[in-house]
Amino acid sequence: MKKSIDRLSEDKPSEMRAEYKASDFPKLLRGKYVRQLSLRSNVVIVDPELVDLFPSAEAVNAALRSLSEVARRTRTQRPV
Repeated sequence: MKKSIDRLSEDKPSEMRAEYKASDFPKLLRGKYVRQLSLRSNVVIVDPELVDLFPSAEAVNAALRSLSEVARRTRTQRPV
């Protein structure tokens, strides 16, 4: 969960020194690298009822490799 700007200022005082002004820093662009990240990452959300069967990334990868091998064998054995 993201903290709102108001909550951040309530949690701790500003650590910016008095000699610095906010105008000295460039405006930040939100989501500047989101497109690049989405092209390089592949995140999959596992449904809660499957978490017990696949507790780690390794378990998911092993199951998908097995399934892909079965699919590959089935595809080559099927008459065209």
